[in-house]
Amino acid sequence: MKESKRTMDCQELVELVTVYLEDAFAAQAKARFETHVCECGGCAHYVDQMKQTVHTLGELSIEELDPALRDRILADFRRQ
Repeated sequence: MKESKRTMDCQELVELVTVYLEDAFAAQAKARFETHVCECGGCAHYVDQMKQTVHTLGELSIEELDPALRDRILADFRRQ
């Protein structure tokens, strides 16, 4: 990924949130991401929601999911 000093916009942040949550950014790109989060309340809220989602889903076991819900989630992922 080409790194740049330009400002990150909201769409780019949304596209890169997984990279951020997996701590897979190079230092300069991570700094751009975090600067945007500090300056944009909407994106800060989005990142917090994604962190909470990852945390909550990480606590579920496959046995706890309703089979119909599991099938619907898997179908949604396959469509993406």
